[in-house]
Order: sequence, then structure tokens, then C-alpha cells
Amino acid sequence: MEKAPEAFRTISEVADELEVPKHVLRFWEAKFAQLKPMKRGGGRRYYRPEDVALLRGIRFLLYNDGYTIRGVQKILREQGPRSVMDYRCLAAEAEDDDPVPPREIPDLAAEAAQGGRRGLQHPPRKMDGETLCSLLEEIEACQKLLAGADAKE
Repeated sequence: MEKAPEAFRTISEVADELEVPKHVLRFWEAKFAQLKPMKRGGGRRYYRPEDVALLRGIRFLLYNDGYTIRGVQKILREQGPRSVMDYRCLAAEAEDDDPVPPREIPDLAAEAAQGGRRGLQHPPRKMDGETLCSLLEEIEACQKLLAGADAKE
């Protein structure tokens, strides 16, 4: 039997739904003050539908859009949790129009241990010829400025 949409969810149910381990949800609770599931006796967590929607948005920003934890914290601080929940909905609509497969989740700990830094990697966006020409002109102007600066040194 499936639960009603407004029913509270356990950490296991949310972890299965979002396809993340339970310890990741606990970690996100520590990093995002806006996440406050109800806790019952024994520390059992119960997530409200709003909590699940926020988690869904956070997961999307981190795993699909390549945001860092700090980046998502900034969005939550400046725009509020509703924007993150809404962002996920808007992104889902965009995915329906132009599906882009989600990127593989990077192993940031391994990269940090090797001393590497990871830049944000966004899937290429479709651009028209006019936009590409404008960007090319801007790049050429920047190259001229850089060449002039190198000549002065």
C-alpha cells in the first residue's frame, strides 16, 4: 500500500526515493539548517512533504547542476527554501522539453586527497548563430587586450 502524498516519510523511504544513502541525508541536515525533520523517540526521523521537496531540490542542484554545498547554502540563504523546491520543479519541466542525462556523481573526497580541484561542468547549451558570433567577437577582443598587456610587460 502506498502512502498518501501528505504523509510523513521515514529516512529509509526518503533515501530510496531520492536514491541517496541515509548517511547523506543526515549529512545534509547538518549542512542545511532549513532541513528539520521531526524526530520521535529514539531519534527516528520523519520527513514532512516540504522536507522531501527541499531534499529533492538540494539533490538536483548538487548532483545534476554541479553546485557545491556552499553554493546551495547561499541560494537557500538569499532566496529561501521555496526557491530550491521550485527550482527542482522548473528543472523537471525543462528536462521534459530537452532531456539531459544526469552526470555521474563525482568522488570529491578522492579528488581532494589527490589535491585536485573540480570545476563546475555544465552540459553544453544550444545557441543560435548570432549568439555564437557575438561570443566569438568578445573572445577575440579579450585576446587582443591580453596580447597588448603581454607586450607592455
